[in-house]
Amino acid sequence: MPVEKPKYVVDVVEVVYDERHWSLFQSMQDKAISIMESLAEHKIRSMVHGSLARGDVSPTSDIDIVVPYEVSSFIVETSLGYMGYDSFFSRMIVQATPKSVLKAHIYLEPEVSISFPLMKMTELEYEFYKFGGSLELDELREKKRVPGVDKQLILIEPTETGHRESPVVGKESVVAKKLGVSLSIVKERVRVLTRRDQVGRTGVYFKRELAPFEGFEEVFNEILARDPAIKRRLKKYGK
Repeated sequence: MPVEKPKYVVDVVEVVYDERHWSLFQSMQDKAISIMESLAEHKIRSMVHGSLARGDVSPTSDIDIVVPYEVSSFIVETSLGYMGYDSFFSRMIVQATPKSVLKAHIYLEPEVSISFPLMKMTELEYEFYKFGGSLELDELREKKRVPGVDKQLILIEPTETGHRESPVVGKESVVAKKLGVSLSIVKERVRVLTRRDQVGRTGVYFKRELAPFEGFEEVFNEILARDPAIKRRLKKYGK
């Protein structure tokens, strides 16, 4: 799937969804709810992040489910096992930049994933999800949609018939207020995504796929033992 580049829009655009869009959106919501309910049965709080929270889904959209705190990978995998997932499409540890939190990603399908941090997240890392739009299980059941910014740096604001698009670049303070996030996270995401557009990088610093017999915590400890940057982050922010 190609990387979406920032789109430097100026005008506000009204987008109206057709029946196919609403049907796709509903089916993706239903799938996310079933997974999140299974996690909830094991006392794991999760949320959806991105287009599924905003409503601007497409046939190529991912279902991104996030556990926004440290949790035992065994409990997560056990809860998914009760849904019939005795094996997974893939399991990975990913780090966006050398200073970023390491995250576990469990892919049930190429476009359906559950992720959770393997160490304590910073405030900006928490805000990243709200910046893009996020909903917890009860909110998803209530058919809510929330505003958020997509990878093209467009602010998506849900309307009754679809959504409204407006620019982020040059409107950072306005966007921060609308989303209820700090100006710091808006500026940071603008910097990262515009730089990615200019230099053509994906922004992923480290990615390691796990073998079926490996556990996330085991591999994390191996990475920690040989990576001074991870040790420094752990010392600074804690486990």
